[in-house]
Amino acid sequence: MTFRIRLLSALALVAATFASLPARAETVGEVGVDWLGNDISIDAVSDPKIEGVTCHVTYFDRSVIDRLKNGNWFEDPSNNSIACRQTGPVTIGDIDLSHEGEEVFREGLSLIWKTLVVTRIYDKKNNTLIYLAHSRELTDGSAKMSISTIPLFGQNVTWTEGAPQ
Repeated sequence: MTFRIRLLSALALVAATFASLPARAETVGEVGVDWLGNDISIDAVSDPKIEGVTCHVTYFDRSVIDRLKNGNWFEDPSNNSIACRQTGPVTIGDIDLSHEGEEVFREGLSLIWKTLVVTRIYDKKNNTLIYLAHSRELTDGSAKMSISTIPLFGQNVTWTEGAPQ
């Protein structure tokens, strides 16, 4: 009986861990930019806590030839862009309403050091969702960022936890 309880507890922990992971991206486009094989990738990211919102994030994907040529094998540039739009009826789940917001998406841009992050912040005063794309680095932060907003004013929005007061 004790083994069964431990097993169920372990499975519940694994399920909770996967449920709290940031959204996964789906690559929807890739544009070649030079003869070295460098590309700009375009990923579609659905906010896991907000139905009806899709963000398109772009990032630079360096080729093997470019990595060998420049000697920086393990890292992609921090250049990125984001555009988010309403793509269906908006249903907002239990989101973080603090000024720090909540991480929605994360993807590595290097072997260890650099990560592309999309953070969602709710601007209560202007009733707007803000999505910020930026790079997080282990040693030095990057000033390169991009922002996109989705105004909720006049939209038919469902708040599953009740609209913020």
